Amino acid sequence: MSRDLQHKLRSRLELATQILDLSMSGEDLDRLAVELTPAVKALIAEATDVHDTTVPIRYAVIGETLDEQAGVHTTTYAGCTARIGTEVDLESPAAVLAAQLRASQPDVIATDVPSPTYLGLTVQPQSLFAWRWWLDKLSVAEGAVTMQDNAAYATGTVGEVVVYLQGLEVPMLLIDAPAARLMGLLAEADRATA
Repeated sequence: MSRDLQHKLRSRLELATQILDLSMSGEDLDRLAVELTPAVKALIAEATDVHDTTVPIRYAVIGETLDEQAGVHTTTYAGCTARIGTEVDLESPAAVLAAQLRASQPDVIATDVPSPTYLGLTVQPQSLFAWRWWLDKLSVAEGAVTMQDNAAYATGTVGEVVVYLQGLEVPMLLIDAPAARLMGLLAEADRATA
């Protein structure tokens, strides 16, 4: 898909430069097509996301357990685990938000709802654009993300719900430091360490 998209993108760029009477070498067009391909793929994904947000993800329930001593009810789905405190109402803001995110976002690996207004959310974003989306969705302040081992951590809010976000494999996505800086995911001060 990427190589095919690069070729199509290059041909569109070449046509645009001819129409606009811009002088760009073939080498520059090739480089531009390679650089823009990930962004174009993200735009295509966003365009198809409209459909994805209206069609809930259906997970098969693999198992359910109730740990009365810990006060936690766990439901295991194919690809996702949901934990909720036994004293937490299923209609509470955190429980409703957790259910919405599990149903609409395939990045969600686990949700933990220990209280009506607190959600622990574990995601595995597939791209820098997906990670940026999570930070924006949860109103995470810029520079509030910490990294440890193979995960990123942040705290944000959605309405009255405090969301503790764990992003698995995010440090691997941030290896491309210039792209991460461009998206605002790494601060300029980090240049010396990147």
